[in-house]
Amino acid sequence: MARYLDVHPDNPQARLINQAVDIVRSGGLIAYPTDSCYALGAQLGSKEALERIRAIRHLDDKHHFTLVCKDFAQLGQFVEINNTVFRSIKAVTPGSYTFILPATKEVPRRLLHPKKKTVGVRIPDHVVVQALLAELGEPLLSSTLLLPDEEEPLTQGWEIKERLDHVVDAVIDSGDCGAEPTTVVDFSSGVAEIVRRGMGDPSRFE
Repeated sequence: MARYLDVHPDNPQARLINQAVDIVRSGGLIAYPTDSCYALGAQLGSKEALERIRAIRHLDDKHHFTLVCKDFAQLGQFVEINNTVFRSIKAVTPGSYTFILPATKEVPRRLLHPKKKTVGVRIPDHVVVQALLAELGEPLLSSTLLLPDEEEPLTQGWEIKERLDHVVDAVIDSGDCGAEPTTVVDFSSGVAEIVRRGMGDPSRFE
């Protein structure tokens, strides 16, 4: 059964944040709220947790996973980014955008798009996620909590606990969460290409 962590949205309890991070560090899988919608989160190097995310969401090997980062210093360790692209991303970050960029050697190969060698990255504007990332000290391997054959992500912590009780290890609930995934912008060619229109205003990259 999944642990249910009722976390304050503005002042996250350190005890509960530590519990969630301990689960991630031990190879566990969490469902957590973001500034767009709920996501599945795991440790960057956990092969087992990655396979669990693939199984829950029925993903193939061409799916772009996302590294949820605390700040640009962390993001810059995992993707290659030139000055022009950096300025474009910085203008909307933190926020509800995911950016696809060429990965550095710091990213485990199994997370990369098999042909493009790219990975998704983002810096969320969410107090609870920032608290998780600060305690974890590294990016959170992440994927939108969108179940197979469903058009909209799950948005309620209690519902996620009911439906995914036996496939995740913890559910973080910090109140209302959005129902729309991030806007995804592919910068791997150096020019912005909108892959998915979502929560973030896509017009800034058109």
